[in-house]
Amino acid sequence: MDQVKLTAELVVDGRVPQALALSPDGRWVAYVVTPAGRAGDHPVSELWVAAVDANSAPRRLARGEAYDSAPRWSADSRSIYFLSDRAERGTAQLQRAALAGGAVRPLTRWAGGVSGHLPLADPDLVVVIAADEPSDEDERRVRERDDARVYGERVRPDRLRLLDVRSGEVRTPRAFGDRHVVEVVQRPGDGMLAVLTWSTPDIDPGLVEPGLHLLDPDTGAARDLGPAAAGASSLVWWPASDGWHLAYVAKTPPALVGGQAVLDVAVPTNGPVGEHRNLTAGMTACPSELVQVGAGPPLVLVADGLDTAVHRLDPAGPHLVEAYRVDGLATSLTASRNGDAVAVVRSTSYRPANVHAGPTGGPLACLTDLRPELRDVRWGVQERLSYEAADGLPLDGLLILPAGQSREDGPFPLVTLPHGGPYDRHADRLALAWHPSGQWLAAAGYAVFLPNPRGGKGHGHDFAARAAGAVGLDEWTEIGAGIDLLVAGGVADPDRLGIGGWSHGGFLAAWAVGQTDRFKAAVVGAGVSDWGMLAATGEEGPFEAALGGSDGWDGPGPHRHDRLSPISYAARINTPVLILHGEGDTNVPVSQAQFLHRALRRFGVEHTYVVYPREGHSIRERNHQLDVLRRTRAWFDRWLI
Repeated sequence: MDQVKLTAELVVDGRVPQALALSPDGRWVAYVVTPAGRAGDHPVSELWVAAVDANSAPRRLARGEAYDSAPRWSADSRSIYFLSDRAERGTAQLQRAALAGGAVRPLTRWAGGVSGHLPLADPDLVVVIAADEPSDEDERRVRERDDARVYGERVRPDRLRLLDVRSGEVRTPRAFGDRHVVEVVQRPGDGMLAVLTWSTPDIDPGLVEPGLHLLDPDTGAARDLGPAAAGASSLVWWPASDGWHLAYVAKTPPALVGGQAVLDVAVPTNGPVGEHRNLTAGMTACPSELVQVGAGPPLVLVADGLDTAVHRLDPAGPHLVEAYRVDGLATSLTASRNGDAVAVVRSTSYRPANVHAGPTGGPLACLTDLRPELRDVRWGVQERLSYEAADGLPLDGLLILPAGQSREDGPFPLVTLPHGGPYDRHADRLALAWHPSGQWLAAAGYAVFLPNPRGGKGHGHDFAARAAGAVGLDEWTEIGAGIDLLVAGGVADPDRLGIGGWSHGGFLAAWAVGQTDRFKAAVVGAGVSDWGMLAATGEEGPFEAALGGSDGWDGPGPHRHDRLSPISYAARINTPVLILHGEGDTNVPVSQAQFLHRALRRFGVEHTYVVYPREGHSIRERNHQLDVLRRTRAWFDRWLI
């Protein structure tokens, strides 16, 4: 069989599965398939369903003419509720598709659209999450451009609403004031709703000011359960010996930087709630998703080194017990009502993301084949690496050799690609994406180093917390030590080294070239150049301040973040730098790239500065993704080959 050449089009025109939902009876998994790159003004996707026993081929329920998302099953496993903008592009409404026949029925026409939903045990009742519809005054202000925005005024939080599917009537309990509803889960048996809210729709400070509530969907009676930990998500009910508990995933209290934890709180029928207990304290892996399992203990998806595992909560501890280990990366965990079956999106070293399902204890069978065009691509050999930091901290990462080459063919030009986050990781998956990625560069003759320094996911809270107020310090030393090992092992040519990355990886690339001249080229994608400015302008300000160690308003300075900001070392940079950034980025605003660009221009450093219109922190448009891939590889070719 002839080998297929890996092109930029093959990368960005692929189809990606996401948003899995296993039917309560465990027989079917619904999922959304979306193109990696968006071709038009609005994203498109398709809603599919596959049989868990793989006795029939996957079936498309909704065509890719709109953006379909968030599938949720009815309690009887006979229909799927989902969001779609098919009626008005860019405005999602609730739809329902019958499993038999696939007929789609629109359920809402809510002005402004719907942001979330949850079918309830009552077959005629669905929770709908949506902001208030615009008033006549709101429409007048837009029409006449009398639309000055005053911070704190005319805030439109998402509210919990109850939709009667038969009558179309919508009730809006006024139980949570103007708090912003982000998540709802129903308790088995009595139907009580647990509701997660933010103080405001803004990530800063909403994400650090979450709260928990109860709501009886029949009577409208509500109860405030008090605050939750920062970054709370993935809310589930589970029964303990002392009654019902709520568990959720959040940042390990009290810090804003560190690993995630599973936190648990008892919810008595009357009286105050219990203490929020950390069920994963001391764990050397990182929980990422919780899944409710009927009236039993929940399942947890856990990042564990370069792999992933499904755990089950053991109430006797309470602590987590591994149920099944998944080689590589698994995301989007979903389970049947009784927890006997699960489904995930999984990718391994040489296989792209596909839907896998099976018994909770494994094995999981692959149900989809979404990237057949990649079958005959010759991939670079991907190796697992393990080594130690100078202080003895165990580290891991990945090495990808040039396609068709072995270690004996080295030394090779080496590109190091730190991951984003920093609370993220390089898992042992197919390293192929629109941003600078391992197999894309390996296909052009590069060896690629994917390091996992301190601050990342997969090694527990203490490992992740080491980045707080110290980004770029030991992180960079550990990356440099890994490069040294590859040079000493004959894999990397010390005279042909490059570095690049996106988001936190872009920060580390910018940091590296201000610390050393060993790199011949660098790519800074959506990277941080000044932590103080990011804390003031980024959408996750409190978290950025915790990473950078200080705020710009902490007195006249010098500040901790000045020491940790690449811009402070711009006068030292001699390495040619390619800067890439989305013009509409609210996570790391484009001013970060502009700052670095002006500094490099001031000091006469060879660089190219590229801004992508209409793009946010991730690049979504197909032509822009093609440009990132081609431009990145051309940049390294210019300086390393």
